[in-house]
Amino acid sequence: MKKTIFSIFLLASLIVSNFLLIQSTSADTKLKQVESKYVCMITNKLFADEQIEVDVEGKKYYGCCAMCKGKLKNNIASRISIDPVSGKQVDKATSIIGAASNGSVYYFENEQNLNMFNAKQ
Repeated sequence: MKKTIFSIFLLASLIVSNFLLIQSTSADTKLKQVESKYVCMITNKLFADEQIEVDVEGKKYYGCCAMCKGKLKNNIASRISIDPVSGKQVDKATSIIGAASNGSVYYFENEQNLNMFNAKQ
């Protein structure tokens, strides 16, 4: 029961945060596909420098500081996002990442969804 409630809460939180992120991106902004090693997967921001690599169960995640590294290691919710096109959960380590000009990033399950997102902008 607790796992079900947690899963529902987690999914709702991800949907709301993705909605807010989409709303904050300018309508004329196209996303550029970027390498995950330049993204802090906690702040969901693009950086010029490579971020701290965090290995979890053979997957590589990235954080900008020790606090972010700890969250990625210990909190499964920090390692997933919602694809803004399909609405499906995606693992940040294996997703296609698109960055807006303001540095905000979106996680997609495939390159086609990134292209569909850009086509709507």
